[in-house]
Amino acid sequence: MSITAKEFDERFEKEDISDLLDFDVAKSIKELKKPAMKKINIDLPTNILELIDKEANKIGVARQALLKVWIVERLKDELAKPL
Repeated sequence: MSITAKEFDERFEKEDISDLLDFDVAKSIKELKKPAMKKINIDLPTNILELIDKEANKIGVARQALLKVWIVERLKDELAKPL
């Protein structure tokens, strides 16, 4: 069965969601490896940074988390385009 993230969240709050999970492929946290990280610096105009912060606050996440998600989403879109 496939459901949206929103449907999953709604069901998670109200009922047992174990039927939606595939425990045969589940991994313990110890088995998951964090990808290697590298810090970067980026200079942005103040007004752009304020808009980013406003969006991050609207959905309740940190600026860095929002930027990571946006970058990954854009990369997926770009990589999906034919050459």
